[in-house]
Amino acid sequence: MHDANFFLSAFIYLAAAVLLVPVAHRLGLGSVLGYLIGGALIGPFVLGWVGGEQGEEALHFAEFGVVIMLFMIGLELEPSRLWRMRGPIFGLGGMQVVFTGLAVMGIAMACGLEYKPAIATGMILALSSTAIVIQTLQEKALMRTDGGADSFAVLLFQDIAVIPMLAVFPLLAAGGAATEHHGWLQTLPHWLQPLVTLGAVVAIVIAGQFVVPRGFAILAKTGLRELLTAAALLLIVGVALLMTQVGLSPALGAFVAGVVLAGSHYRHELESNLEPFKGLLLGLFFLAVGASLDFSVIAAKPLLVGVLVLGLIVLKTLVLFAIATLLKIRGSHRWLLALALAQGGEFAFALLSMASQQQILDAENSKLLVAVVALSMAVTPLLFIVYERIIAPRYTAVSKEERAPDPIDEHAPVILAGFGRFGNFLGRFMMSQGVKVTVLESDPDHVDMLRAFGFKVFYGDATRLDLLHAAGIEQACMLIITLADQSKVARLVTEVREKFPKVRILVRAQDYDHRFELLKLGISAEDMVHEQMHSALVLATRALQALGKPAAAMEEAARKWRRYDDETMHLIVPVQDDFDAYASIVRERRVQLTQLFEKDRAEVEK
Repeated sequence: MHDANFFLSAFIYLAAAVLLVPVAHRLGLGSVLGYLIGGALIGPFVLGWVGGEQGEEALHFAEFGVVIMLFMIGLELEPSRLWRMRGPIFGLGGMQVVFTGLAVMGIAMACGLEYKPAIATGMILALSSTAIVIQTLQEKALMRTDGGADSFAVLLFQDIAVIPMLAVFPLLAAGGAATEHHGWLQTLPHWLQPLVTLGAVVAIVIAGQFVVPRGFAILAKTGLRELLTAAALLLIVGVALLMTQVGLSPALGAFVAGVVLAGSHYRHELESNLEPFKGLLLGLFFLAVGASLDFSVIAAKPLLVGVLVLGLIVLKTLVLFAIATLLKIRGSHRWLLALALAQGGEFAFALLSMASQQQILDAENSKLLVAVVALSMAVTPLLFIVYERIIAPRYTAVSKEERAPDPIDEHAPVILAGFGRFGNFLGRFMMSQGVKVTVLESDPDHVDMLRAFGFKVFYGDATRLDLLHAAGIEQACMLIITLADQSKVARLVTEVREKFPKVRILVRAQDYDHRFELLKLGISAEDMVHEQMHSALVLATRALQALGKPAAAMEEAARKWRRYDDETMHLIVPVQDDFDAYASIVRERRVQLTQLFEKDRAEVEK
């Protein structure tokens, strides 16, 4: 490739991403569909700016983004956490992949496909879009619902299931096609080949446990962050190269390496260093997929493509709905699970590319399936709209009358989001000290009641940026969040930290898990307060005083207890996903706290 052509192609790809993804995101379509639409526009079948060999090279290069994504999925899956989630992941997820795959395979064979391409088609179409679904669930604050959590579990299993699928594909390939990339392995004795392959996986596990952490520790001492980034990329490229050499999927090695390193102290460093590369390469991957979308196939057989897209969505919805009913998932959560996962997935493109290269599927059927998967992904936002506007309201116990937010006619240095039981005490105390506070409350009945008592409260959802602008967030120095909905709290913290970094955020935490989540979002331990701990300590102090304990001593003991709890919090944050380590620290700290107070009592008695 000549330099001029390279820079021109790079400019076109980047321009398509920068111009179209924000538009798609604003329209509620999501960034992935923005990339697909951008790729389709610049591809050979619309504007013709990229395509041919350049498009194929970009697609192969960008597949590395899928490898990085699997590595990062592995980083989130410590074996202990995977074990705790085994029920929904392997139960619900396993049933979805198996039953959907069998249903698609049966229909494909009934339509005249041979059993090998039918098996491949079943596996490919059983997958859903991890990127689109998770992003949409987060954007619509549905991730913490039962339906959102179950959808995440199924997607997690699908991501894991891609690994054996990639291993099965060479077995379905036409003669000789599966071994062309690792022919040297075939020169070894048959008994030695599986040992070499197994040895490669074992080498990754051993290196991840003993070699890689020490290497990162040495590099960290240099203070050069770019070296850690280079080392992270070197690790993934090396693992991918090793897996390719022994005839396995690079994604398998990346996933295994991620799981092995999930408990490492450098896990968060790896995630932060690799996130930009993953995002860019996945974006390039979706652009290349969009560019490869053959509109001539759609134009030649529009009815067939439409029927296949509709059939895929209906089939996956019915299978998921039936499984959810069998597992007693009720109400709107069952519908959310069924509709959220009804599309094809991004891994289908990689599998289709592999199926085409290994002659499992012919070029015509492969292009047809690419179009079907891409179009089914494009329909996903519409399915979420159906859920939000038609299905979810039917399951809402109480429907509140629509009411426009109040016009805000004041700006204060402090904005208080939420004026319920917790926020009420906080806001009243701050006002009593002469601090001006703009109060936002989203419950219209509560707002009316507060106004009857003489409080100046503005009705509106504090998570809406336009309302924050009206409240003067640009001039404010502090935002205090006392909302009860944890998903809204997370969204509000994320948006304010991104758009108004100078505003200090203080948050009410509902429990330890919520405190962990807030720490991940960048809220310091000093800027969050457990909603129950302080009031519980006050009541306990009064109870002890009533039992004859000295008041001053009990207040000092409560202060020590708070400090000890803060120290314990810092200790358990790194092991929050490892239940055994978590429990061990808590047991040890409880013993230490008991010994500390026993020592204090002994000194007083002297």
